[in-house]
Amino acid sequence: MSVKQQIKFKDTIDFEKDQQDAMKKTGNIQSLADQVERLEDFDFSIKNTEEQLKELKKRRDHISGEVIPTMMSEMGLAELKLHDGSHLKVSTTYRATITEANKETAFNWLRENGLGDIIKNEILVSFGRNEDNKAADYAELAKGQGFQPTQKMKVEPMTLKALVRERIEAGKEMPTEIFGVYSENKTTIKRNK
Repeated sequence: MSVKQQIKFKDTIDFEKDQQDAMKKTGNIQSLADQVERLEDFDFSIKNTEEQLKELKKRRDHISGEVIPTMMSEMGLAELKLHDGSHLKVSTTYRATITEANKETAFNWLRENGLGDIIKNEILVSFGRNEDNKAADYAELAKGQGFQPTQKMKVEPMTLKALVRERIEAGKEMPTEIFGVYSENKTTIKRNK
């Protein structure tokens, strides 16, 4: 066999092998495309299911927070025992926040009404590296060394929530606009075991 024939023969064998490799890659690409399509189908299904779940929760919250509490209130009931021994109860939950804009007014109201002890007052002073001596001096002398502390006053959210619930349920004054009070009814069913 001449060199020219060997090259031609070799090229033919390589070409056939390359064609088989290309077909194999095409099969892999199709398989990959199929998996990408499956992933997109799952993403679509998840999105639709989440939207359906959101709608179901919205409907449930409407019945739990409005329909049943209104009906029970009209009937003069706060709770009810069902035939199967289950216990139906409507309760009110409260949320409250003190915004930055209302902070001074809210804190003043708390102090004026003998509730200032729920306000936490923190002073923080930061020192850099190798300033341990300055920190120790500051602890003893505080502002005498010329440092400017950071002061932060706050009311813990759970403490505020408990205070709001306690005062509203006791019929005491609680300025809802200052404290951003939000209340909602919720129906709970405790099943008999």
